[in-house]
Amino acid sequence: MGYVSAVPVPQPRAARPGGAASSGARRSLAAALLLGALGATVVLLSAGQIWAEGTAAVGGGTVPVEADGGTVTGVPTALAIVGLAALVAVFAVRRTGRTMVAALLALSGAGAALAAVLGASDSAALDAEAARITGNTAAAVGGLSHTVWPYVTAAGAVLILAAGLFALRFGKAWPAMGGRYERSGAPRAARRPATLDPDRPEDLWKALDRGEDPTHGA
Repeated sequence: MGYVSAVPVPQPRAARPGGAASSGARRSLAAALLLGALGATVVLLSAGQIWAEGTAAVGGGTVPVEADGGTVTGVPTALAIVGLAALVAVFAVRRTGRTMVAALLALSGAGAALAAVLGASDSAALDAEAARITGNTAAAVGGLSHTVWPYVTAAGAVLILAAGLFALRFGKAWPAMGGRYERSGAPRAARRPATLDPDRPEDLWKALDRGEDPTHGA
């Protein structure tokens, strides 16, 4: 006759409530930070590169003419800075404010991308540079060509846009600056005010410094 073991069979641990949601919030937060910071860096660096180049006639010869991204359009650089500020501000606000800042982050990325694409075929900046070099306001650029940098700028702006979309979609689950949380994720219980001793003047002064009424409850 066999024996029946009385040792209980260990059961798998139940998933901690909210664990999956917390992990997803952390991943989306990390993705938004990475995309936003990387995108803004790409835009700021590539906007300083040469976007267009050509030649201008001077006397009997020609001189090279070139224009960087900032000369063609300053919009991507400005919007990248706005995007960085919005990326930081997302964690300083909550609820409706966070949604509005996330929308600003997404719009700054979309606007920077559009401006970069439009600037990829712009020749006005190069014509202005040719007029400055030659001293002839009617000077036109010959052999006009554009580099790949406007499209690199647009790609960086798309990353900013993606960070804004992440913030719009998952931002409600992200913590805010200054929020105090226990390891479990629950807010800490408010501390009870210390009991005042009316016979100790230093306790009364400390209460007044904290903005409390030392006579309340006396």
